Amino acid sequence: MNSTSTSDVIGRRVEVNGEHATVRFSGLVPPVAGLWLGVEWDNPERGKHDGSHEGTVYFKCRHPTAGSFIRPHKVNFGVDFLTAIKNRYVLEDEPKEEETEQIVIIGNKPVETIGFDSVIKQQSQLSKLQDVSLRNCAVNGAGDKGEIAKACPNIRSIDLSKNLLSSWEEVIDIADQLKHLEVLNLSENKLTSPSSSPSPTGTFPTLKVLVLNRTGVTWAEVLRCASGWPVLEKLYLESNNIIISERPTDVLQTVKLLDLSSNQLIDENQLFLIAYLPRLEQLILSDIGISSIHFPDAGIGCKTSMFPSLQYLVLNDNQIAQWSFMNELDKLQSLHALSCTRNPLTEGSKDAQTTRQFIIARIGQLRTLNKCAIEPEERRGAELDYRKAFGNEWKKAGGHQDPEKNRPNEEFLAAHPRYQALCLKYGAPEDGELKTQQPFLLKNQLLTLKIKYPNQHDQKVIEKQLPVNLQERSGMLLLGLCSSNWGRPFPLE
Repeated sequence: MNSTSTSDVIGRRVEVNGEHATVRFSGLVPPVAGLWLGVEWDNPERGKHDGSHEGTVYFKCRHPTAGSFIRPHKVNFGVDFLTAIKNRYVLEDEPKEEETEQIVIIGNKPVETIGFDSVIKQQSQLSKLQDVSLRNCAVNGAGDKGEIAKACPNIRSIDLSKNLLSSWEEVIDIADQLKHLEVLNLSENKLTSPSSSPSPTGTFPTLKVLVLNRTGVTWAEVLRCASGWPVLEKLYLESNNIIISERPTDVLQTVKLLDLSSNQLIDENQLFLIAYLPRLEQLILSDIGISSIHFPDAGIGCKTSMFPSLQYLVLNDNQIAQWSFMNELDKLQSLHALSCTRNPLTEGSKDAQTTRQFIIARIGQLRTLNKCAIEPEERRGAELDYRKAFGNEWKKAGGHQDPEKNRPNEEFLAAHPRYQALCLKYGAPEDGELKTQQPFLLKNQLLTLKIKYPNQHDQKVIEKQLPVNLQERSGMLLLGLCSSNWGRPFPLE
């Protein structure tokens, strides 16, 4: 078991043939002789049972097929941080040189050394590292105390995703030795955080970006650890089944970007708990299943006090189907950019351009929609078309060109909160703009053609109806026929 004793393996993260798991049991499983490890796989389809064997429960799994028993010699418990660094970065692209003999003085005695140049070169190479990627390198901890600080003092960015780290304590042991660390990716590590342990205040004094996607971290654990991230600006929490259970009061106050994508248990009431983060500028809520939102502190035409700094909102892959959602977004005082692709509201319509125009018209301060800039000309056109499209509905609701008589009802104002502002901006729509076109039926698109024979007075006038789009072609055809058959009857069928 890579020198790991049976007494301290419970809870350890392991790798077996490329699959990751957590050790839940170590011991005998009668009637088969020998030591077994009971593991819970990250991928439940990899296992065979729930931790039971022949009626005896040896350990428990969250999924009925996530458990397996494995012999210890088949399990990889991983390597320490510095070993992984050396495996990946030290002299990996350089040919080996002949080892030379050198004399160094230790105390007062000369000592012969071999390969001393290679050691110095390795140390120099490691000390220059600033951006490090150790994704899927089976890192399980810091290793010997202080060795990381000696070998790699200048690291600023680390990708430690999909490794074998099992607790925040192991992460802290690494981070404590990296005084310039600004970016840390811990995605796909299953980290435990003991509820009784104190928060690691000051552990990450320079950390600005933290990625915790698919780690199983809870909101309570985030808040417990967040006091150790005093200058954090970007926090990624994708796919963790997070429920926002409490409002962050003294933590996360410096966060500018928060990614909560693919946490399907989040609803609008939970979002209100993070609505007063003072510096939050970007909020990513893709694939959380949200379908509605309402800011209760802001009436029609007013701005909400929630999310005061929010400039960019991502709502892709959700269940937004009502225009009232877009009306509510107009209440956000700083919102300038919105992404809302693959929602029923945007995908259900055949005319994507009209949908874009209506979103632009409903959110007055928007400058970018679905990563496409909104130019002044596009906004003007969108608002004028929106004003015209709902003009008749406005009139029926009590709207009028005379400001003294312009009193649309509350139902219309709730459905179109910006309509009155657009009337003030461009003027109320005139009756001529609001004429309803006849429906596109064949009988409404026919041209009546009367034909008279000038030399045959007793001949009745013949009437024929032709599609209006054939008017020009019909006129040319008749002109040709008349010039060649003037005075003689000619068939029209």
